[in-house]
Amino acid sequence: MVRQAHHEEIIFLTLSPSKGEPVEGRAVTWIIYGDKGSGAFAAEAALAEAGAEYEFREISLSKHEQRGPEYLEINPAGKIPALKLPEGGMLTETLAMLLTIAERFPDSQLLPPPASFARAEAYRWMAFMASEIYPMVEIEDYPARFVPEGAQSDALREKANARIRERLLILEHEALGPWLLGEEFSAADIYAALFLSWSSARGWRDAHAPKLCAITRGVAERPRIAAVWPPQFKKP
Repeated sequence: MVRQAHHEEIIFLTLSPSKGEPVEGRAVTWIIYGDKGSGAFAAEAALAEAGAEYEFREISLSKHEQRGPEYLEINPAGKIPALKLPEGGMLTETLAMLLTIAERFPDSQLLPPPASFARAEAYRWMAFMASEIYPMVEIEDYPARFVPEGAQSDALREKANARIRERLLILEHEALGPWLLGEEFSAADIYAALFLSWSSARGWRDAHAPKLCAITRGVAERPRIAAVWPPQFKKP
């Protein structure tokens, strides 16, 4: 998706799922609110993989727009991403977005077959990342939200970083290869690639998480996801 603005007129161009080329005039049905290089990548990658048409509305973290009154109307928690569904409903929480996209686009095979053990494993590890890793990211990025700034916040940041790495090592140990769940790619791989691509993991991941690095490279090289891979992310 490319947005072109001229004075008051805004023209939305969506990417052709098959060619990755702008196609003017198609209806945009999904709206992602987020920042490039943020957690919004997971929802964007899933929509791109599914061939869905969507719009990306930038909410700048550097300008603290996620705490502004306009965005707080969308997500009172003041966090990105958020995802507006075609029928108008609004979702927060990356896990909910990934599961919803997978459910709405079953042909994309973003999740293993229903009622299979592989599907249960996908739920397991995606819930693990949502509950055990993602909360630590906020603490690592914004420790002063939790303790006084200075020595205490520095110590808390280090603790959070260590916790993230411990949890990533669990994923590394359990990854079946070539993808997290084995032979088939899934939304769980997108989620794992997100955490491996943030700067706190770089410099550590190559030596300690070779299987997760291979998964991240694989995600980045999928044709539809490659087109939306953020420049802030560096491939392992």
